[in-house]
Amino acid sequence: MSSAPDLSSLTTALPDGMVVTDPDILGGYRQDRAFDPAAGTPLALVRPTTTEQVQTTVRWCAEHQVPIITRGLGTSLSGGSTAVDGAITLSTEKMRELSIDTATRTAVAQPGLINAEVKAAAKENGLWYPPDPSSFEICSIGGNVATNAGGLCCVKYGVTTDYVLGLQVVLADGRAVRVGGKQLKDSAGLPLTKLFVGSEGLLGIVTEVTLRLLPPQAPACTVVGSFPNVRAASEAVLAVTSQIRPAMLEFMDSASINAVEDMLKMGLDRSAGALLVAQSDAPGPAGAAEVAIIEEAFSACGGVDVFSTSDPVESEAFTTARRMAIPAVERIGSLLLEDVGVPLPSLPALIDGVEAIATANDVTIAVIAHAGDGNTHPLIVHDPNDADETARANQAFGEIMTLAIELGGTITGEHGVGRLKKDFLRDQVGDDVMELTSIIKNALDPEGLLNPGVLLS
Repeated sequence: MSSAPDLSSLTTALPDGMVVTDPDILGGYRQDRAFDPAAGTPLALVRPTTTEQVQTTVRWCAEHQVPIITRGLGTSLSGGSTAVDGAITLSTEKMRELSIDTATRTAVAQPGLINAEVKAAAKENGLWYPPDPSSFEICSIGGNVATNAGGLCCVKYGVTTDYVLGLQVVLADGRAVRVGGKQLKDSAGLPLTKLFVGSEGLLGIVTEVTLRLLPPQAPACTVVGSFPNVRAASEAVLAVTSQIRPAMLEFMDSASINAVEDMLKMGLDRSAGALLVAQSDAPGPAGAAEVAIIEEAFSACGGVDVFSTSDPVESEAFTTARRMAIPAVERIGSLLLEDVGVPLPSLPALIDGVEAIATANDVTIAVIAHAGDGNTHPLIVHDPNDADETARANQAFGEIMTLAIELGGTITGEHGVGRLKKDFLRDQVGDDVMELTSIIKNALDPEGLLNPGVLLS
């Protein structure tokens, strides 16, 4: 076995303390929120603050043939930033510069900024950054770009890639390139900005993001309905989306409702089979018409206790309930977090199928969903110390992805493939697309040093 390379030249080239080898600190960077048991131990941790420092690190790694795992704030749910033995973990957490340009309605952000911080800065300048993952208070912009993150309002407003106008990216050989910019229209050359968004650190390291901002979102009216079962709720989703595109349309099943109620004690109906939370932010009469359509669809599909509110505090309470579903269910046990999506007409079949998979494998699966765009999050609860239950949970994990593919859907709507789902990617996209992916990867990273083990075997 070859010995680890001497870090002294890297340590000398970077500011004091930027290269970390303390085992106690490295231990905290082994896993992300996917808690991959196969996580390795980094050779060292590097926490740069500038693009130039990232370039220095990448060039050192290229010279010494050391892999690089790029990490944001460690909130990945698919193992995208799991550490690898002998690799450098490059954390962008200290890259936190931000500027807002109100004339162009753009934000230029380094990747370590938290999504919520960008939102707050935009709001202070009379603007709005729409992408809103449920983890928006703890996830980084860099991680959002790496996985093309979505969120609660993406049914109407789109996902991260719809707001990325430009990037600065450090390539595998240490060059820094700029793609895109502040202009809203740009047809010059290949659409390379889109290539890097969602590439999970395989093609380069993003060190700066230019984001499109919008005027403030109009005040929303929230509609809530309880349903006797998940099938009725999923049919209500179709009844709404066949007529309008709401600003939000979220789903919670009985297990997630009760977990959230245990945690927040906000008076949710524990007897409900499912809960839908929808919003309309259309102004004036158009908003009233959308609310009426939602209420009618909920009631027609068996919804009970259907009500609407324009009170911002009450509306935020239900939005918070949905956002807190994952941590609430996590209190029951360890989770395998799914992220499968299907075309909307297949949503009832997917939700029914997940229920059948849970029964067949004798595991608890709580289901929440960005139902308006068909992106579901089945949360498989298991005890990692129980080998039999863990095996059944992993079996259910695979069966859910297979079901989504069979229904014409995807194994990941917004979390990324990472390390946990890569064995299923070929089943979704096919051999030709996998070959094309490898060609692009090899062209930009011929030594395979960037985020090895993610997406590609």
